[in-house]
Amino acid sequence: MFTGIVEEMGVVRSVRDIGNGRCLMVEAEVVMSDMAVGSSIAIDGCCLTVTEFDSTDDDSWFSVEAVPETLNRTTLGEFSCGQKVNLERAVQVGSRLGGHIVQGHVDTVSELELISEYLDGSRRLTFKSPEDVLGHIVEKGSVTLDGISLTVASVSKNSFEVAVIPHTLFITTLGQRDVGDLVNFEADVLARYVAGSLISGHMTVDRTKRPGGETDAVCSD
Repeated sequence: MFTGIVEEMGVVRSVRDIGNGRCLMVEAEVVMSDMAVGSSIAIDGCCLTVTEFDSTDDDSWFSVEAVPETLNRTTLGEFSCGQKVNLERAVQVGSRLGGHIVQGHVDTVSELELISEYLDGSRRLTFKSPEDVLGHIVEKGSVTLDGISLTVASVSKNSFEVAVIPHTLFITTLGQRDVGDLVNFEADVLARYVAGSLISGHMTVDRTKRPGGETDAVCSD
C-alpha cells in the first residue's frame, strides 16, 4: 500500500527485455535507506518488487521486473534509459497518510490533453477520461497519476482536471509532462469498489423524495 506522496525522482539506468517481460534498473537515493530484496516500490505508480539492489553511497540502484500484464496496462513498456520516474516506498503502519490509499495497481493510462499555466506557478492539467474508469472519477475525489496523489478539480463527459501546486510540479515528473503524454492512472480504491458493486448488482441506489421535494440517494445491498 502507498500514499501517492512521491519521495524522490529516480533515473532509469537500464532496460532489458526478458522474454515478454522487462527488467528495469533504477538509480535512487532516498528510497535506498531501508531497501531489501522483496521490498515493494512504486515506480510511476506501479507497485513492483525489488529483485536486486546496491545501496553503496557512490552508486545506489535497484532492479525490478515487470510482467506482460504490467507492460500492457502501464507506461513501463515505453521506459528508456535516462528517463526520470517517481518513486515511493510502501507505507509503514502507524505513519501519517498524507495522500490517500494507493494500491499501486494501475488501471490504465490517460492522455494529457491541456495545460493551463497560472501566475502563482501552479498548473491546471486536463486529462482524457479512460472509458473503462469513467464511473470512478468524481469531483473532489482522489486519483493517482504516475504515482502522485491528486484531487479531481472538475469532471466533464470525456475528461477530468487536476490542479497542481508548484511544489508537486518541482519534485515529480508531472512538471515535465507535455500535451499528448501518457500517464499511469489508478482510481481511488473506494470509488473502484462502489462502482464494481453497482455494476455487479450487489448494490442499488434508491432515490427517495423528502417532504420539501429534495431527493436523497440511498445505497442498499
